[in-house]
Amino acid sequence: MAALRSCALKSLEGLHQVNGRLDSSRKSIAFLPNNIRLCCSLPEAARVWNLHGKQRIHVSAASATSPSQVVLESDLGISYDKLQSLLANGEWELADEETRRLIIVLAGENAVKRKYVFFSEVQFMPIADLQTIDRLWRTHSNGKFGYSVQRKIMKRVDGDCTAFFKKVGWMKPLESDDMQYTYRSFPTEFMWELAPSTPEGHLPLTNALRGTQLLKNLLDHPAFVFADEDLRVPSVSSTPDSLNGVGSRTQQQQEPKKPLSINYSF
Repeated sequence: MAALRSCALKSLEGLHQVNGRLDSSRKSIAFLPNNIRLCCSLPEAARVWNLHGKQRIHVSAASATSPSQVVLESDLGISYDKLQSLLANGEWELADEETRRLIIVLAGENAVKRKYVFFSEVQFMPIADLQTIDRLWRTHSNGKFGYSVQRKIMKRVDGDCTAFFKKVGWMKPLESDDMQYTYRSFPTEFMWELAPSTPEGHLPLTNALRGTQLLKNLLDHPAFVFADEDLRVPSVSSTPDSLNGVGSRTQQQQEPKKPLSINYSF
């Protein structure tokens, strides 16, 4: 019994010492600047500097796997709490509506007044804000929804919007002919749930009634360039033909690209 008491006392002393060290660490962290404390509390956090020279904390796509790890960054002081709450509760249709509202706000005052976005306004949207919206969608859908997810799909179909619409389920086969497709009716025919049958990239929706340039410009935004890392596309220089100094058939047949003309009517 005496030996057991001695062992128990030593264990308690050890626990007191550990708790003392933890209290000391907490006190030390409490005096650190907020941004450093955040770095200590978030796994794999990295400092990112925006165009205004202000320091922001960014969590990489790989580490943002739970709601507690999502960083709600905004260069415009916009709150993303409502979107986060809707997504966390699985209210996908309301989250889609809130996303549409936020995109209009990011486009500027003129877009807010007219209640829709010109594709030419997308280039002025802050990277941090678009990544926050995308990060929230990816996190709460286990990587199934989000703009960066849609970007990868669009890249895989070489920018073919019709093929993209089929892949993400914005078009459906006709009952009379499964080789023919038609657009789904909004909002009743879209899939407002995270289910195995819901196609990857189905949400959020982007209105293409005025043309597809808004969708293309949104998915081409620098905010989502990181998604390209998952695409395994062999470079032209690594193909056998290029090593022999002969271009591929695609290269030989491809016509030179014409300069893009900006169409603001969209």
